[in-house]
Amino acid sequence: MKWKIDSTHSEVAFKVKHMMISTVTGHFEDFDATITTDNDGFNPASVEFTAKIDSINTKNKDRDGHLKSDDFFNAEKYPELKFVSTSFDGEKLVGDLTIRDVTKSVTLDVDLNGIAVDPYGQTKAGFEMSGQINRKDFNLTWNAVTEAGNIVVSDKVKLVIDAQFVKEA
Repeated sequence: MKWKIDSTHSEVAFKVKHMMISTVTGHFEDFDATITTDNDGFNPASVEFTAKIDSINTKNKDRDGHLKSDDFFNAEKYPELKFVSTSFDGEKLVGDLTIRDVTKSVTLDVDLNGIAVDPYGQTKAGFEMSGQINRKDFNLTWNAVTEAGNIVVSDKVKLVIDAQFVKEA
């Protein structure tokens, strides 16, 4: 059976330390995902996810523009990031994440919050996923140092995904 992401009830976010004293949260506004599985327990299951780099939103147009530039994602040359699972046991989702021209294996912790039928008769499944990557592993290497010696952007990026999927008929 196939499940399609319900983007109106889903959020794909990342969190990065700024100057090592505060956290900046960003989102991808344009994304797509599917889960293919033989059972409602999602074990095993395969997951595919894409996000459009141009849809990045950190609530700051200048910062968003910088993230889309070649200093980071290079949205013009690499318009989307992609994740394709290699395994999913219901709790750990492992897969290949491609950002720019680099593909690395990443692991996400997954909580299946439940499966329910909405008032319109659609079966939905809700997930919370989280993980962490090192942005430099994906050639997102730009950085600067403040006068006090603090790094402006942390190498560690936390991934926080709240996703609701709709079972396709």
